[in-house]
Amino acid sequence: MRFLGHVVRFIVSALVLLVVGWLVPQFSIGGFGSALLLALVIALIGWAIEGIFGKKVTPFGRGIVGFITSALVIWLAQFIVSGVSVSIIGAILAALVIGIIDLFIPVSTPFEAGRSQR
Repeated sequence: MRFLGHVVRFIVSALVLLVVGWLVPQFSIGGFGSALLLALVIALIGWAIEGIFGKKVTPFGRGIVGFITSALVIWLAQFIVSGVSVSIIGAILAALVIGIIDLFIPVSTPFEAGRSQR
């Protein structure tokens, strides 16, 4: 069931990214495959940042540092995933919209999910 939970989380994240791409100017995603890969890349970069710097400096963290980190991760992920185009302003707006959506649909971080299984 753990694997299925991760698959569902990435599908929901990809759908959220598609909605963000529809809402936010200067943020475009080629399709569902690109959105799914972008969700995976964002999760992996966020997991790495959280593992290195701790929970306060993470895209999943709250506050201004988490917001800036989230925008930076979104902007950097465009260079890894083809079919994604994001400007700096688009990344900031996307981080804001994703933060608002996260208030209504909270998702645990990959780092927390790994800890709870131990």
